[in-house]
Amino acid sequence: MDRSQYLTVSELTKYLKTKFDRDPYLHTVYLTGEISNFRLRQRHQYFSLKDDNALIDAVMFERQYRKIKFTPEQGMKVCVVGHVSLYEKSGRYQIYIDQMEPDGLGSLYLAFEQLKKKLSTEGLFDLPKKTIPMFPKRIAVVTSIDGAVIRDINTTVRRRYPIAQVVLYPTVVQGDKAAADIARQITRANDRGDFDTLIIGRGGGSIEDLWPFNEEVVARAIVASKIPVISSVGHETDTTIADLVADRRAATPTAAAELATPVQLNDVLMTIKDDQNRLLNTMRTQINFDRQQLEKQLQSYIFQQPTRLYENYAQKVDQLTQQLGQVAHNTIQNTQIKLERLQSQLMARSPLHQIQQQEQIVNQLKKQLVTSALANQNDKQQQVTSLIKQLDSLSPLKIMSRGYTYVTSKGKVVNHAKQLAVGQQVQLHFDDGEVQAEIKKVKEH
Repeated sequence: MDRSQYLTVSELTKYLKTKFDRDPYLHTVYLTGEISNFRLRQRHQYFSLKDDNALIDAVMFERQYRKIKFTPEQGMKVCVVGHVSLYEKSGRYQIYIDQMEPDGLGSLYLAFEQLKKKLSTEGLFDLPKKTIPMFPKRIAVVTSIDGAVIRDINTTVRRRYPIAQVVLYPTVVQGDKAAADIARQITRANDRGDFDTLIIGRGGGSIEDLWPFNEEVVARAIVASKIPVISSVGHETDTTIADLVADRRAATPTAAAELATPVQLNDVLMTIKDDQNRLLNTMRTQINFDRQQLEKQLQSYIFQQPTRLYENYAQKVDQLTQQLGQVAHNTIQNTQIKLERLQSQLMARSPLHQIQQQEQIVNQLKKQLVTSALANQNDKQQQVTSLIKQLDSLSPLKIMSRGYTYVTSKGKVVNHAKQLAVGQQVQLHFDDGEVQAEIKKVKEH
């Protein structure tokens, strides 16, 4: 068998891949089919496209997937553009997708409906709407610096309520980076914290031009805004996600400025003038009424003969003063009598005599204590002297002074002859010293 005719699996797969890559008909393939086995992943998307009779694996890398505006779903019919190649590791051919569009339905419209359904399910469209302030001091506007939106808003605010300050937060309103920039400017206005109303918007255009206002990041920034938001995007017939989540929607920038200034300054001034006139008339009427009441009160006897008010009170005060003096005098007398009686009882029960008697007893006890202490001390001294004499008579030193000794061996006292052996070293203890000796002979009785 000639093994050189055989190919390895890797060689065959590599050869087929080269065929796929060099085939010009597979470089750009337009394909329609139904999405199958789709599961949303973090980066690259892997799924299948199928029809009634066949199925092909599909890969869409992260960079291409981020460009599509809608979210693919299981069973959705799509039109894709890509190239077909062979995946060598599995030996299966697959299509690498560069573009994807819904079959029979615009991708932007589909993405709009998908996001609208998602936010509606979360209840963002049904949240309580914030009230637009009647008398705004500062109005933030998130729009393009070059468009007609900011000019229309400025003109309308100056005409209706010129004391309000309009602050522009310039942003990109078209293109891939517009949504993130719009959301960032909405957040910046909220971080400032001193705006009464916030207007976002741009002029008319196609759905592609208005698409940044259909992005989820913009919708969530509007929902998170603590400032009431007025949305003015496109023409009156255009409806965006921003319009649905905003607190108010305006058909035009001029209408948005009118919503932001509900009351015109002239109307406010006229109302203030009318209120001022009504206040002055009311004050005049009240002053006249109070003046009449004052004149009426001045004619009463209280002001004509004021002494009559306190005649009875003065008499009652005199009576109470006399009663108070009598009660105080009686109280002082009773207290003096009680004090004298207590002093007599105290003198009768004075402890001075008892103290003198106790002092005499203490002096006698002191003398007895001193006498007993001296006698006891003499007895103890005699006992100590007697014990010293007895101890001295029993002292071994006393005996040794008469020529006696005692023997020790290795620090122990020798009491019997049988404790010693011939040649053993011993110590003889005398009254005035010690002697080292050696046993020559042992004789027991």
